[in-house]
Amino acid sequence: MINLEGKTVLVTGGSRGIGAACVRLFARAGANVGFAYRSRQAEADALKYDIAAMGRGVFSFQGDLSTREANDEFVSAALCVFPSVDIFVGNSGYWPPNPEPVEGLADDRWRSTMATNLDGMFYAARAAARVLPSGGRLIFVASTAGQRGEAGHADYAASKGAMISFVKSMAVELGARDITVNCVAPGWVDTEAVALPMSGGGRTRIESAIPLRRIASADDIAGPILFLASSLARHVTGEVLNVNGGSVLCG
Repeated sequence: MINLEGKTVLVTGGSRGIGAACVRLFARAGANVGFAYRSRQAEADALKYDIAAMGRGVFSFQGDLSTREANDEFVSAALCVFPSVDIFVGNSGYWPPNPEPVEGLADDRWRSTMATNLDGMFYAARAAARVLPSGGRLIFVASTAGQRGEAGHADYAASKGAMISFVKSMAVELGARDITVNCVAPGWVDTEAVALPMSGGGRTRIESAIPLRRIASADDIAGPILFLASSLARHVTGEVLNVNGGSVLCG
């Protein structure tokens, strides 16, 4: 039912995890795909090969997506390859695996988390907003931490809470151009980033606190992102779509 033939989607943090799942799912829906990544050259090359094998247009961009320059260059490079950018998925971000109480939270960690998750989101949104056409879609990956907080990860929770407020503001601003702006808020997702808390008996403890009794896969998050990018969601904007197995129930 979701057909994105002729559309171009850009995905940040696209070489692995949720980002790579989005790249593959959008390509299967018919879209041309550009993705940005910071490292993991081999994984990026393998993903690019897979998408090209589907017969879709694809390009990759390596850079530090917490900076203005990289985000601007990513969008500019896309417009050298494709005639337009129709959908932008801001997925790049960082969750520090080691919990730190606020009283011991180092300045460097605070600034690093904000640069990656908040500054990077702003630069990406600004670059995308300048080129998205009428009917465009802008989607960011937030977190349940931005809704309820997260002890030991106040820096991360603050960055994602700010993202949610930013998305709502942009939705109002861009509505007159018929551009929707939304975010998804995953809970625990089974990716490399959470290997530490899931080690030992961590996975069992985490699953027992989720009503659906399972941890999301990257594909579980990519599916709702695809929906928000499609015409099925053309009247949805400024929303936070919770994808957490029922672990956070927001009205």
